[in-house]
Amino acid sequence: MSETRATAPVFPPGRYGHRRAPGMRRRIVPIAFLVLILVGSVLLTVELYGRYGQTDYESRVVGWSNDSDTRLTIEFEVRVPAGGTATCVLRARQYDGAEVGKREVRVTNPGETAAIQAKEDVPTRARASHGDVLRCAASS
Repeated sequence: MSETRATAPVFPPGRYGHRRAPGMRRRIVPIAFLVLILVGSVLLTVELYGRYGQTDYESRVVGWSNDSDTRLTIEFEVRVPAGGTATCVLRARQYDGAEVGKREVRVTNPGETAAIQAKEDVPTRARASHGDVLRCAASS
């Protein structure tokens, strides 16, 4: 019996081009791409935190009253730095959670008190059951 050995194929020189040796270039491209993605993610995270992260403008709903089918009065409290102005978005919702009205209001802190009490009407398309303060942010 003859013995069979596995050998690498022999190609005619110059016919199929040259074979690449396993080099550094194949490893650098994926690593550079990964580093680029990580740096972009960190920059995006810092930007979004600066825009939407922890703020000095904290709000809470004190109460609401529903006098008619076209209006909900929301009473809320906002912590605004002295001399600052905040823009708050108020929302009126039905029992099932559907939004029936939204309004943007400005609250100004003229003095040194930290919390400002405000009471605002939100026009509605249908009878609302409760109100929310979606967010308060600094305004100029």
